Amino acid sequence: MKLSKLTFFSILFLFYSLFSGHAQSNRKVSNPNLWQDFTYDMGNVFAGGGFAYTRPLHWQKKDFLIFGGVAGSTLLLHTVDDEIRQELRGHRNKVPQLVLDYGWYSGSPQNNFALTSGVYLTGLFTKNEKLRRTGVLLISSAAATGFAQQVAKSVTGRARPIGNLGSNHFKPFGGEVTYRSFPSGHAVLTFTNAHVIAKQFKNPWVKSGIYAIGLVPGITRIYEDAHWASDVFLSWAMSYFMVEAIDIYLNRKYDKKYNSNTNGKKDSLGLSFGAGGIGVTYNF
Repeated sequence: MKLSKLTFFSILFLFYSLFSGHAQSNRKVSNPNLWQDFTYDMGNVFAGGGFAYTRPLHWQKKDFLIFGGVAGSTLLLHTVDDEIRQELRGHRNKVPQLVLDYGWYSGSPQNNFALTSGVYLTGLFTKNEKLRRTGVLLISSAAATGFAQQVAKSVTGRARPIGNLGSNHFKPFGGEVTYRSFPSGHAVLTFTNAHVIAKQFKNPWVKSGIYAIGLVPGITRIYEDAHWASDVFLSWAMSYFMVEAIDIYLNRKYDKKYNSNTNGKKDSLGLSFGAGGIGVTYNF
């Protein structure tokens, strides 16, 4: 499985050299054909990921404060990882198997690729720019966050809960699946999709429902002893900010914009945690 993930992300990034040059030129073509739209979009997929990776070079004071808040919250949550695991394991048998299965299958790379590709290809063949842009954001965000979490897993080598080595056990570049807990790939991919899809709607209740569905896979991974709570929390944060960064880039490349808030207020997504579990708040 590790080899398939590595191959998957390697192939995606090899496409960069083939398509990135078209991200600029094809925009000047009037009435572009299918191939011109495709090469333009694929260029933006990888250029968007590159843009997101370089954002820390342009951070302002508020950005560093946000980063510090996320890092501090992750470290604080790390101090109660064992307690949260013990609490959730106490009622693991009360969680419906259907929910656990959903958490596993929805976060697998191949299923994620099928979903994101389906959205994009529908927009491409129907000449729907908004749907194309949504597909580009889905694919670019999944590729960028997926690659980042694969590297982080290898570098940190954090032991999974199921290894019964404790939340403080690390084996950098350990290689074995037991030492690939931090962060959670399932949580990264599913919350990335949820955040992108939620952007399509104005209704705050619909958006909240989509976010709730996107949080389920990450929580099930804690129940399954595959990840610690701090792994999942950081995965959600990674997904949120990666999507936001890539969306800024795509705003410059596509005329069609997402639904904007017209009441002068900004939606805010908040993550909360405690010894009894993890929660999300959505303010509007």
